[in-house]
Amino acid sequence: MDGFETIPRRKPLLEYPFGQTVPGHAEIIEIVPGLNWVRMPLPFALQHINVWLIDDGDSWTIVDTGIPLPETKDAWRRLLNGRVTAQKPLRRVIVTHMHPDHIGSAGWLCHKYGADLEMSRLEYITCRMLVGDTGRPAPLAGIGFYQRAGWSETAIETYKSRFGGFGRGVSPMPDSFRRLSEGDTVRLAGEDWTIIIGSGHSPEHVCLFCPALNIFISGDQLLPRISSNVSVHPTEAGANPLQDWMQSCETLLARLPEDVLVLPAHNEPFRGAHQRLTHLIEGHKTALHRLSQKLSNEPLRAIDTFVTLFGRKISDEELGMATGEAIAHLNYLISNSSVEATLAPDGVTRYRTAIRA
Repeated sequence: MDGFETIPRRKPLLEYPFGQTVPGHAEIIEIVPGLNWVRMPLPFALQHINVWLIDDGDSWTIVDTGIPLPETKDAWRRLLNGRVTAQKPLRRVIVTHMHPDHIGSAGWLCHKYGADLEMSRLEYITCRMLVGDTGRPAPLAGIGFYQRAGWSETAIETYKSRFGGFGRGVSPMPDSFRRLSEGDTVRLAGEDWTIIIGSGHSPEHVCLFCPALNIFISGDQLLPRISSNVSVHPTEAGANPLQDWMQSCETLLARLPEDVLVLPAHNEPFRGAHQRLTHLIEGHKTALHRLSQKLSNEPLRAIDTFVTLFGRKISDEELGMATGEAIAHLNYLISNSSVEATLAPDGVTRYRTAIRA
């Protein structure tokens, strides 16, 4: 899920080795021998996700899968027909994280082709938990969370009507998986790839780095032209995912070569990882500074901070993500004691600069 750029408008100049060339429906572009770029359609403003079909010699691996739309399944059938055989099966499906555009078709692929699922533990468990909400009424904790953020009754009713929708974008999950952890090594396309774990956008996001090829499969942890959503959710209202996100960006700065080829989940493969990571870090610092200054003038509800953070009004469709990301910035400031939150008599939380003794 893409987020809202909270960063200065002047963006770094990145290199796109493939230019504007992208795979068509059920087509591939070879990145290096054995590593193939595939795109799957998405029914959002963001219209595609990049997924990766990998030839391991005696078998195939898929990294990320797309939402289980009819056209997505059709594309996978066409791509795998003649490639996946009894002699050369689809052996595993690796998922970077649990958002439906990444994990949505994983269960379908695993069940249809007899493949194993590989992902981090927290992503697997979180996905199973969210799928379990399908069919349930919206919980009081969620309603209260958005009421405290300043949502209108109309917005709350929309939240209630849409609650549990996550599971409708995820095919039935395998009942077991192989855990991927920080520092693990997996063999893909004849080379060793190291697992690097990121956090902030999702709980335990898997990225894969191959030093021999100087290639980094980044999922949503590093994107060239959009920023990943970093949100607080009702299940953990006091979380500080922005701190996790910024620490993850610092880790990638230290771990990745400047000239690494980044294979992102959205937009095109690019070089310039250090520039982009620095830009993301500085952008959030700038947003935090703007927000802190704004809160020194008057107490604000979470929904009052949108223009300060994002530079524009937020549509009704964006309200959930924008609220989560605004509270992520507010919780970050609360964690370092520069902002305090007070629940007002109207049941809505107001935030203001902390008064120091």
